[in-house]
Amino acid sequence: MAVPSNMLNKVEFLMRYLKNRYIFLITVFLLWAVVILVVSKPCSSCFWGKCYVDFNEQTAVVIDTNKPKEEKMADKIEKTDEQWKQQLTPEQYEITRCSGTEEPFTGKYYDFKGIGTYKCIGCGENLFSSDAKYDSGSGWPSFYQSLDPNKITELPDNSLGRQRTEIRCSKCDAHLGHVFEDGPKPTGLRYCVNSAALDFEEKEKGEKDPNDKD
Repeated sequence: MAVPSNMLNKVEFLMRYLKNRYIFLITVFLLWAVVILVVSKPCSSCFWGKCYVDFNEQTAVVIDTNKPKEEKMADKIEKTDEQWKQQLTPEQYEITRCSGTEEPFTGKYYDFKGIGTYKCIGCGENLFSSDAKYDSGSGWPSFYQSLDPNKITELPDNSLGRQRTEIRCSKCDAHLGHVFEDGPKPTGLRYCVNSAALDFEEKEKGEKDPNDKD
């Protein structure tokens, strides 16, 4: 039985199409391989002897794919609950490790006038300067700025039926209090901190402020 000529034409056209598409895909792959080889930087640590380039950056950044990821905070402090209980007083543990809150106007530092640095009670990290402390009338120690934003971790807090922003020590994850946007100038922020979450180091007379960047 003879095959219709139109059927043969269709089959021939399909074969040419598939052949051309196959050649096109191979060409694209080879061109991409050439680009990778040209822009990549030799690297002795990689299996392929090359490192990939991050094209999302304005300036090409070489990424060593075999390099282990660095820890976000190399000096992050982690302890068991039992260890924290041995280090802290019951009130300090309740507030810093269980997100508790001390009664207003009862804390050690809410009306404290000392000049120096307020530290985390858990790890001793410098968090606030007395220069940024002010009387907010809230009954808790209040600061309009921290010494270093990287030392304070902010987390959403939807407890008590309203949205707030919890603040924690970035180094040991101790609960400090909350930050609000009703503070004085120049920041407009109010870091409302529990006294039990803080320790204080007084500045000696004539001593240069260690937090002074000048």
